[in-house]
Amino acid sequence: MPKFLVTRWHGMHQVWSIALMVLMTVVLTWYWWVLGAIALLLTIAAAVYTVLAERAFRKDLKSYLGTLSYRVKKVGNDVIGELPFGVILYNEDRTIEWHNPYIAQIAGQESVIGLPLTELFPALQQVKDKEGTVEAMVDGHVYQLIFKQKERILYVQDITLLWQVSKRYDEEKLAMGVVMIDSLEEVTQGMDDHQRSSLQSKVTTEITEWAQRYQLYLKRVTSDRFLLITDQKTLRQLEQSRFVILDEVREMTADQKIPITLSIGFAAGAESIVELGQWAQSSLDIALGRGGDQASVKVGGRQSFYGGKSNAVEKRTRVRARVVAHALRDLIKESGNVVIMGHKMPDMDAIGAAIGIMKAALLFGKEAYIVLEGINPAIQKMMEMLREDEKFAKRFITPEQALGITDSRTLAVVVDTHKASMVKEPRILAQTNKIVVVDHHRRGEEFISTAILVYMEPYASSTCELVTELLQYIHDRVLLDVREATALLAGITVDTKNFSLRTGARTFDAASFLRRNGADSTMIQRMLKEDLEEYVRKAEIIKHAEVFYDHVAIAVTEPGRKVAQLLIAQSADTLLNMTDIYASFVIGERPDGLIGISARSLGHMNVQVVMERMGGGGHLTNAAAQLEGTVQEVAAKLKAVLEQIEAEEGLFE
Repeated sequence: MPKFLVTRWHGMHQVWSIALMVLMTVVLTWYWWVLGAIALLLTIAAAVYTVLAERAFRKDLKSYLGTLSYRVKKVGNDVIGELPFGVILYNEDRTIEWHNPYIAQIAGQESVIGLPLTELFPALQQVKDKEGTVEAMVDGHVYQLIFKQKERILYVQDITLLWQVSKRYDEEKLAMGVVMIDSLEEVTQGMDDHQRSSLQSKVTTEITEWAQRYQLYLKRVTSDRFLLITDQKTLRQLEQSRFVILDEVREMTADQKIPITLSIGFAAGAESIVELGQWAQSSLDIALGRGGDQASVKVGGRQSFYGGKSNAVEKRTRVRARVVAHALRDLIKESGNVVIMGHKMPDMDAIGAAIGIMKAALLFGKEAYIVLEGINPAIQKMMEMLREDEKFAKRFITPEQALGITDSRTLAVVVDTHKASMVKEPRILAQTNKIVVVDHHRRGEEFISTAILVYMEPYASSTCELVTELLQYIHDRVLLDVREATALLAGITVDTKNFSLRTGARTFDAASFLRRNGADSTMIQRMLKEDLEEYVRKAEIIKHAEVFYDHVAIAVTEPGRKVAQLLIAQSADTLLNMTDIYASFVIGERPDGLIGISARSLGHMNVQVVMERMGGGGHLTNAAAQLEGTVQEVAAKLKAVLEQIEAEEGLFE
């Protein structure tokens, strides 16, 4: 019998009662033995009754507890057997030791004791850490697996209906898109009304048929813009097709002097319709900023890009350049001073563009400074040329000095990049709300969203070309110093590989303007001369190049050997000059410990997409990335990315 029951019902109070009765019997016997004898008999009877009562109580209690235990066990078995979810006990080896009947129903057999959990739920093979909640599919049903590692218990719940409802909810969420015909005015310029309307009709018919094929709601907004409304399920189908409409329209109009291309911006997963519309427009802006002929899709926090196989079409008119120049002129006039920044490890294009913006600020009597910390080999000779003149030398300041002179009235101008993480001192951008971005790179997902003036033209050969055009409209009479004109022309020369790549009519117009203002081409050639030792080192890198997919050259430097980023880029440029090489990739370990990749192409392959998948970015024909790890690991990752792109849409146009 439990001790607490003995204490409560047959404890010391009963013993003391008997003892008291015995004591009273002794007292009565002392005075009158007859009464004492009677009391003794009563005491003995009370004691016997107490003992018998206790035994009877024990017997009844034992019988009751036995019945209760049976009932509880029976009810427990019935409850566990009829539970609407499964319970599994497993050992340290993840082998099933016991389960309730619900698990037998899932498995389709009476017992699965002794089977590994991974055999019953194959999805667990891909899950390393089994603590917490996992979803697994068995025979078309989705189960939620809740692990209790400490007790080695697994609860299994059928959530198929909930999963189906959730999936349907996600699929039926609204998706919004905007389709824009790129440079319609440029393409149709020179056509008569009949040709123009016929071409527009063909393109519109193609877009309409594509929309009907995928059950999209299509509404024409303007002559070159269409609104699309669909759901996320259809949007996934469009992504799987990789927006085939881009290729269809380009091929259909291939006989035109400038084939018509489309830019598409899609968005889904926003909290409200207003935000969804803003995302769709932002996606279209990104697609246009990357050169057009591509689709940009934003789903929640994911931004994906499709297409982008053709170069951006050069705009024949300079209307936008004039408008931007006037806006920049007003911003300079309203500012207290001007701080100009390029990207980290600046090249001649970044420095030349900064010199041009500095000249614009000085024309309106504003103090202008260029942020520069350290001189890398790519700009060493240019900086030597500029610092020969004191008026240029004093305009270069360190990031710390720039932070000290930047306030709310400072105009911050970012050149040759549009990513805040790429500038030398991002804190400068936080100290002023007057930010201007001038860049020729294709727009990436990261962008300086706080900029009040953005001039991004992917068709341009270089940022120096854009700045040169701005200078022609920003002031009535612009007279450039020889060094200023030479720095701008050097930036164009380097980015176009001596006017052999990415050049248009406006590139030569800008170069002509600079030459008229005294740009010294001989000085540029001296700046671009190679050192013999550098040339030998470049040859060593090229010696290890291998050719993949018949036209892709990949060169990987020796492990542990430090190589300057400039040498990596120059090696990629040289590889591109080889016969039958359409694209080149050079991988090497930089002095800072990061692994640098330089990618180049002749336009047959979009190396920007490749580098974006590697974590970098750039142009269709010129891109780069910096990663952590070893050269072998980065090379293996690059080959895997190329294999993936080849399987999805092919490497070459």
